[in-house]
Amino acid sequence: MQIYLVGGAVRDRLLGRPVAERDWVVVGATAQQMLDLGYRQVGRDFPVFLHPQTKEEYALARTERKSGPGYRGFEVHASPEITLEQDLARRDLTINAMAEAADGRLIDPFHGEQDLHQRLLRHVSPAFTEDPVRVLRIARFAARYADLGFRVADETFTLLVEMVRNGEVDALVPERVWQELTKALGEAQPQAFFQVLRECGALARVFPEIDALFGVPQPAKWHPEIDTGVHTLMVLEQAARLSDDCCVRFAALTHDLGKAVTPREQWPRHFGHEGRGARLVERLCNRLHAPKRYRELAVVVARHHLHCHKLAELKSSTIVDLLGNLGALRDPERVESFVLACEADARGRLGLEDNPYPQAGLLRRLAAAVAQVSPQPFVERGLEGERMAQALRKARIDAVEACRGEAQGA
Repeated sequence: MQIYLVGGAVRDRLLGRPVAERDWVVVGATAQQMLDLGYRQVGRDFPVFLHPQTKEEYALARTERKSGPGYRGFEVHASPEITLEQDLARRDLTINAMAEAADGRLIDPFHGEQDLHQRLLRHVSPAFTEDPVRVLRIARFAARYADLGFRVADETFTLLVEMVRNGEVDALVPERVWQELTKALGEAQPQAFFQVLRECGALARVFPEIDALFGVPQPAKWHPEIDTGVHTLMVLEQAARLSDDCCVRFAALTHDLGKAVTPREQWPRHFGHEGRGARLVERLCNRLHAPKRYRELAVVVARHHLHCHKLAELKSSTIVDLLGNLGALRDPERVESFVLACEADARGRLGLEDNPYPQAGLLRRLAAAVAQVSPQPFVERGLEGERMAQALRKARIDAVEACRGEAQGA
């Protein structure tokens, strides 16, 4: 039995990056031997075991053979006779197909270290095309290492285009798409994920609502970058600068979906895109089975981001309604998430990336002022039902008025 450190841990150590988790491959062992040593089996499709002390994953060396469409159509074979190189050969990218022996020796049969130095994302073998998830994975790695200057190797990009043309990506199931999407949103430069997908044609197949934004013009007065798709990726880039929360980043990504369905005769204006966008966000979230918290924030950002931009012009009653629509009283953190997504929208414009966004601080103060309004005095006066609701609403409007007056005085 021989045990090797594999995959991301080896790659990130060579890049000088922190190693988040370690995975191991075991050569020359059987499942029963692993169980006898106290490991606990967790894999159903292939033998993966948890170390009895560290709980790290140890997988028996295995090979895979394509047996059907999609990413599930594989036959897996694990046995003591399978070599380390055979196991590494089934992996997606050369930079992920390296191993480290117990003595620190690097095993690199596919020249992954060289590709690290050359900043290339290159496939290991033609078998790369057998798994459509790899289209999303390579785009995600492009997002992770964009700051280091990584790019997709030309021959690998050719395979991505072929996989799209052959319909392989059409076999992706919503759950796996969402899983890769949220991982990509958490990367350093998530906009690179969508850039790679668009360049190879996969964006139109996997995220058609986002692909449809490219080529749609906006008024140059407000959007020097003109193109709505370009603006959307700029907004996502700004959201990544402002927040680590993938929920905020997703809302930033989807805030302008309604502009894709604006009638052409109305271009470059987009009256009513907020309501149209909210409906498209709902449809996208339904298709991808997005969690509730992602859906709710993305919908309110799509519907109300212009309210935030025009906050100083709104009536105090409209601001109270806005805070109600945000669910600010039930979930104060929703205000912060909303503000960050709106700030990303304001800054995601050519030449405006570092502009101040005073609306953010103002909405935070207004939300805090409204939250201080207690219903208790009205309860003590015996108010209930509609009279109670009207009195509470008036008190909240008064609180907004007072807060705005203080802001103007300052």
